[in-house]
Amino acid sequence: MKPILTAILCGALLAVSTGAHSDSPLDASAEARALLATLVSFDTASGHGQVRPMAEYLATQFKAAGFDAADITLLPLGDTASLIVRYHGDGSSGKPIAFMAHMDVVPAKRSDWQRDPFTLVEENGYFFGRGTLDMKEDVALLTETFIRLKRAHFTPSHDLIIVFTGDEETSEDTAHDLVDHHRDLIDAEYALNGDMGSGVLDAATGKPLLFYLQGAEKSVAAFTLTAKNPGGHSSQPRPDNAIYELATALTAISHYQFPTQSNSWTLSDFKAASAVTPGPLGKAMARFADHPKDQTAAATIAQSPQYVGKLKTTCVATQISGGHAENALPQTASAVVNCRIFPGTSADAVQSRLHALAGPTITITSNYPPTYSDPSPLRPDVVAAVKTAVGAANPGAIVSPTMVAYATDGSVFRNAGIPTYGVGSMFIKDGENYSHGLDERIPVDRFYNGLIYWDVIIHTLAGASSANSIK
Repeated sequence: MKPILTAILCGALLAVSTGAHSDSPLDASAEARALLATLVSFDTASGHGQVRPMAEYLATQFKAAGFDAADITLLPLGDTASLIVRYHGDGSSGKPIAFMAHMDVVPAKRSDWQRDPFTLVEENGYFFGRGTLDMKEDVALLTETFIRLKRAHFTPSHDLIIVFTGDEETSEDTAHDLVDHHRDLIDAEYALNGDMGSGVLDAATGKPLLFYLQGAEKSVAAFTLTAKNPGGHSSQPRPDNAIYELATALTAISHYQFPTQSNSWTLSDFKAASAVTPGPLGKAMARFADHPKDQTAAATIAQSPQYVGKLKTTCVATQISGGHAENALPQTASAVVNCRIFPGTSADAVQSRLHALAGPTITITSNYPPTYSDPSPLRPDVVAAVKTAVGAANPGAIVSPTMVAYATDGSVFRNAGIPTYGVGSMFIKDGENYSHGLDERIPVDRFYNGLIYWDVIIHTLAGASSANSIK
């Protein structure tokens, strides 16, 4: 451990043991680490029944820090739950600001991991564990920041609302429940979503390069393609084979490219990314940012799996099944095609295009209703606050607006009329994004920097006047 970090942690431990709390966010480092370790220990993947116990644990932490029980609301929903905590301001400003994160994680099998996924392990400058990146780190950091500010008697100019949902990785029922049935608890001028937004570190030096401020996301749709046939004995093959027809349809879909699209978020993203992206890809980004109709530039960008989703709607086959016996002609063959739909395009239009590509012998059904989400407006105050916070916690990084190629609880809040911005605190290298994967990890120093980041965000957006300073 580096001497400076040792000193920080020792100071934090002293503050905890004596009950003293200074104004420095880093004085909460030891508490934040302990909180993260506890949160990782809850297996909050769907079906394990651990989201509600984790929410109950967090509620006890807020109560112990001085939050009134009336301002802490735990809402069970099936085998999951959401947690809402209100931090009252002085009423000098407008509507509340919401701070979003989700408590659930994707499954992790102990047999697949090098370390126990539900035990926080610190090795070689990283914290390992399921949810360290997606996204118990910001659950811990937001909780610790609210607790530290409450102990220090900080009074914000807005009410601040913690919104921890419980099933973002699956059905998003808790987010829908909140906007549909508990709007009074979460109604806000805008929401800051820790689940989106991210920082990029240089692969060689580890220095901060970019921070993506997210204000738009694609909708998700899944379609099942099915080919049916009378079948028969495999010794009597026929030309209308269900598996062959399905394969032909999938091949046609794989060769199709949806039209190039853009918005203010994606163009700003490509402009900023071009400054730190070498070679032909960086040049293509710069050209496309200035000239969105440049199809040559778009074609170069589309070759990158990392960026193609920011250019257009994409559809890809993800599951396939067919046949019922080794010695019988297939009676049914089916595949799931997963689509990420650019804002402004409907799922019906995508489904119609898939029908045209697949041909008349293939039936296509929608697996679930997609959630559409229009981009949030680019708020100057949010952009400025993020730039200030990134500069304080990870100096040198360029802040770039962006649209992500997937959907989060943020889309539910946008559709409910609450503009939502992805501003998650974590910085990692491009090659170290193990979210949803094996041996998920985050850099230890960037976790602690998150305490500075969230503190600056709150003070910049809700602590400007002298009356709202720490008393």
